[in-house]
Amino acid sequence: MFSGRENQLRVAAPRVDAQVSIAIDGILDEDAWQQAAVLTGFSQYSPVDGRPAENATEVLVFYSPTTIYFGIRAHAAPGTVHATLANRDRIDADDSIQIFLNPFNDGRQALVFAVNPFGIQADGALVEGSGKRGGALFSAVASGREETDLTPDYVYQSKGRLTDYGYEIEIAIPFKTLRFPGGPTQSWALNVARRVQSAGLEDTWTPARLGQSSFLSQSGTLDGLTDLRRGLVLDLNPFATAKSDGTPAGSAWRYDTSRPEVGANLRWGVTPNLTMNGTINPDFSQVEADAGQFTFDPRNAIFFPEKRPFFLDGAELFNAPNNLIYTRRIVAPEAAVKLTGKAAGTDLAILSAVDDRGISPAGHYPLFNIVRLQHDLPRASKVGLVYTDRIEGHDSNRVVAGDARLLFKSIYNVQLQAGGSRTVVDGVSVAAPIWQAIFNRDGRHFGFRYQTNGIHEDFQAASGFISRNGIIVTNLTHRATWFGSKDAALQSWTTSVLMNGVWQYRRRVDGEPWLEKKLHFNNTATLAGGWQVSGSALFESFAFDRSLYRDYALQGPGQTILPFTGTPHIRNDDYVVSLETPQFARFSGSVLYIWGHDENFFEWSPASIVFATYVADWRPSDQLRLSAQYQLQSYDRRSDGSTVGIRRIPRLKAEYQLSRPIFLRVIGEYDARRQDTLRDDTRTGLPILIRDPATGLYAPATAFERNRLRVDALFSYQPTPGTVLFAGYTSILAEPEGLRFGSVRRTNDGFFLKISYLFRL
Repeated sequence: MFSGRENQLRVAAPRVDAQVSIAIDGILDEDAWQQAAVLTGFSQYSPVDGRPAENATEVLVFYSPTTIYFGIRAHAAPGTVHATLANRDRIDADDSIQIFLNPFNDGRQALVFAVNPFGIQADGALVEGSGKRGGALFSAVASGREETDLTPDYVYQSKGRLTDYGYEIEIAIPFKTLRFPGGPTQSWALNVARRVQSAGLEDTWTPARLGQSSFLSQSGTLDGLTDLRRGLVLDLNPFATAKSDGTPAGSAWRYDTSRPEVGANLRWGVTPNLTMNGTINPDFSQVEADAGQFTFDPRNAIFFPEKRPFFLDGAELFNAPNNLIYTRRIVAPEAAVKLTGKAAGTDLAILSAVDDRGISPAGHYPLFNIVRLQHDLPRASKVGLVYTDRIEGHDSNRVVAGDARLLFKSIYNVQLQAGGSRTVVDGVSVAAPIWQAIFNRDGRHFGFRYQTNGIHEDFQAASGFISRNGIIVTNLTHRATWFGSKDAALQSWTTSVLMNGVWQYRRRVDGEPWLEKKLHFNNTATLAGGWQVSGSALFESFAFDRSLYRDYALQGPGQTILPFTGTPHIRNDDYVVSLETPQFARFSGSVLYIWGHDENFFEWSPASIVFATYVADWRPSDQLRLSAQYQLQSYDRRSDGSTVGIRRIPRLKAEYQLSRPIFLRVIGEYDARRQDTLRDDTRTGLPILIRDPATGLYAPATAFERNRLRVDALFSYQPTPGTVLFAGYTSILAEPEGLRFGSVRRTNDGFFLKISYLFRL
């Protein structure tokens, strides 16, 4: 046995050569399991680290020439195990086992294979340094590991069952699914985490600590792995899609049924550590529309994650600071090819794609080339390089940037980036810089984060995602955390103070004053059982941003057009409370509520605001899930209390898991938006005009109301990633008055069908 609490972290996993035959049925009764190495001695990781685990867990591991096997025996009190028959990646409310596996043992990233007690899978990649942490908005985020990106899907087998002592799971991960070094003898990094939802706890096999800059560097190892055989890695994934879009035609309804589209993806394991992917006429349809989101500042673009299958294999290797690589910029490629892997201590990711000519106004085929290199340094540090280009006829955009993440003394890390873009349009070339510096201390009780980054207003990343350019932003955050005793109601409390300053890039260089100043006091308490409560007080000052209102003017006497100068400074004071319930067996929920005084971006004047998000998830049975969400964003003028803008987005999702590969889903999302006629509030009171950039003409910003209801229905059969049958229907409806449902009319709809099959040769 290998006890994590006794630091027995170097595991000699046995190799079973003799025609091993394991039925992945959730019953650990084959003879091979008697030979397996046994991992025991788990420790609590969250919410308080360092304690012995309250529930015993045994992880069995061995390997054959082609597959690595894990068996789990998880002990729990009767009636406390949470398990449902769910769709893939939807096991966040269940108890689960997570296997963090890194064949390259570099302490920087790992593949994650998670399974609930019924064997339902959730999988993805954990990339350290990505900055993606959980928690409610404005919560005081404590130290701990970053979130797993669950968008990739891997081919492996798993099955589980409830037992009289808890639950039992079998997992088989074929080497065809993994990349690994080509040497005859290997050492792979391994850690195993267990979530116990009834108590709100998470345990890990290794005694991992929250106050460390790297979670993955605290892994154990599987040593002495020999003669691993992938065989021929050649996955062929042909697919066919068909759709029929409906629009009203007078009193009738007309459907435009296009010809079915046929294409294929190919995945080839060039070597054990290098994989090539190619696609022709790819299907990039999404079976679930992006959920509606609010933005607190219209200058910041909204980020939507990549969901399209071709881009997800090896996506963790394209991760880059400031999102300089964002594959959703490739809208509808005719063909694409990529090479991903690791060689000589360097992560390699190369992607080329030819986009549809319909994307280009000039009718050209946009060509994308993306390269991401990351080289390992000692102590889980790394240096990286990004190169991207987008070429469209004689126009082009190229970005080059270098970056580094340096870890030292286990709790400190420095992240640096510097680069630039060169954009050519109509023969005119413009170059501009981007840079970033971050200094982190991830101590258990005390930490800080000092960050500054600048993005020139002329910097463009046609293959990346820049939320807002033309600014320099500096954040200084200090955080303190206290931990309670084992039986205390308060398990941990984190308080943080954030100071934020924003300057316009060019004016900051010329010594101009601040554009924005913010002082945030954030507090988060984790209570026994998994409850989490947060509260914040926000004090801010915003200066008038001329660039945002360059198309604004005022309607003066006699149809004269006057300049819009705006309120010079707006001072805000906002307050935030949030509550997250534990993951109960049948229910979980959260509330986020923000109120106070903030800027009215519609008219650039002070406003009383309310932002709220309410979420409830109900699981009335092991197969049925109901998820409800309601978002509210409201601005009232402080001058007279009238509403200048309000937006409401209720969303309801119902999922029924008929069997493990088959589920039905219906989503309804209503987006109700209303805006008043705009005026120069608190100053002249004159009507606001907005210029059309295309014509140069001004028009009054009159009141409007837009209400849209989207309904999506989906039948899904997905026995393994790549083998799917999707049949869906989408309907878009509208009505003149929001959320009345009295005169709803259908504006367009559509049916779609997708069939694909994964041939694993």
